[in-house]
Amino acid sequence: MEVLNKLVLSANNFIWTYILISALIVLGLYFTVKTNFVQFRYFKEMFRLLGEGSSKEAKKEGKVSSFQAFCISTASRVGTGNIAGIALAVVAGGPGAVFWMWLIALIGSASGFVESTLAQIFKVKNGNAFRGGPAYYMEKGLNKKWMGVIFSILITISFGFVFNAVQANTISLAFNNAFGANKLVIGIILVVLTGLTIFGGVQRIAKVSEVIVPVLAGLYILVALFIVITNIGQLPGVFKLIFTSALDFRSASMGTMGGMMLIGIKRGLFSNEAGMGSAPNAAATADTTHPVKQGLIQALGVFTDTIVICSCTAFIILLYPGYQSSGLSGIELTQEALTAHIGPIGGTFIAVCIFLFAFSSIVGNYYYGESNIEFMSENKSILNIFRVGVVCMVLFGSLTQVDIVWNLADLFMGLMAIINLIAIALLGKFAFMALNDYTEQKKSGIKDPVFRASSIKGLKNTECWNDKPEQTM
Repeated sequence: MEVLNKLVLSANNFIWTYILISALIVLGLYFTVKTNFVQFRYFKEMFRLLGEGSSKEAKKEGKVSSFQAFCISTASRVGTGNIAGIALAVVAGGPGAVFWMWLIALIGSASGFVESTLAQIFKVKNGNAFRGGPAYYMEKGLNKKWMGVIFSILITISFGFVFNAVQANTISLAFNNAFGANKLVIGIILVVLTGLTIFGGVQRIAKVSEVIVPVLAGLYILVALFIVITNIGQLPGVFKLIFTSALDFRSASMGTMGGMMLIGIKRGLFSNEAGMGSAPNAAATADTTHPVKQGLIQALGVFTDTIVICSCTAFIILLYPGYQSSGLSGIELTQEALTAHIGPIGGTFIAVCIFLFAFSSIVGNYYYGESNIEFMSENKSILNIFRVGVVCMVLFGSLTQVDIVWNLADLFMGLMAIINLIAIALLGKFAFMALNDYTEQKKSGIKDPVFRASSIKGLKNTECWNDKPEQTM
């Protein structure tokens, strides 16, 4: 087992470092240029659309609103990595890693826009709702169902099973350390909550996500803001430390700057998942009048995850004078830093945050698996077997260390991301044309642009975007 673990780790280091990161950065820059810096031009529009999608009018019976789709994807993106992963990045890479994390998120949001717009363009009907994602645009856009099947298998294993086991493991450890809670009891509670949510379908997942994500993210941001305000005098020094460390050419000459950049870039990419093919599964569920709307909202999701929530953790740690000398890393360092800032309640607050962050990730991760199970088979029995498997993995993760399967999941996720990057590189032109269509309609005075498949040259196999006047999506 130890030999297998080392082999998997070696494979991971090769894939993540030399192939995946390079591809994600190159394509992120390419999409940024081809969309004319959409993530900056339409930043204000992203917030407007998110507010529009959260209105009562947007929540139609049996359908998923743009805001709910945003919450599903954010539920999966925002997990324990936003708390523990950033602490690890700061310890291993230094404060400069935060700068590279910010930079890569700004670049990656263009990839997030493209893949989510494509998910909307090629989505399919699912009763009164919709489903879609990379597997669907591989089949309909590239006419390569085999490619979609491979992607579906990889994402189902990675997100539906293994990542959920790891999230459950983190919850049980946090509550065991903070309160001495029995891991089996925590596991049973998680199983019940997960089962009640996932057996209710995408509508229940959307409703749970739209409650947990805004409340939890808002509370975490408020606590971080309180810490920043109470330490406002140190803030200029923290920013200076981040930028000088990131651009320390002396470190570059000593060979350490590359490691810091790599850690920051990896944390940014793997936290917000831009270009990896996970968020488009949620983006496709949204009921909207134009694919670009959900593409912009999901680009905002990248910003929310990395620039906002990950930065909150970074400031909590960097404003703690003992972060270098404590000898701690990961969740323990975040707990110690927060306790130093707000007192003993800090440890309890982090434990609760971990529970809700990780549970929301379990729910979001599950839906990615469900959508791809349905791509491979319409048999409801297979979907129910998958649901039972997810619940079992949650219990397993609560009780057992899962290092080897975590490493295997990283490998599967890397392969999954490479397949998705190939697909969006080939299909990106349709996202660019859809963006131009949206822009032209807005410039002509149309407040609520409506998408027609016939307006995009060469676009075929779009089940949900016919040209009938009665279309209301």
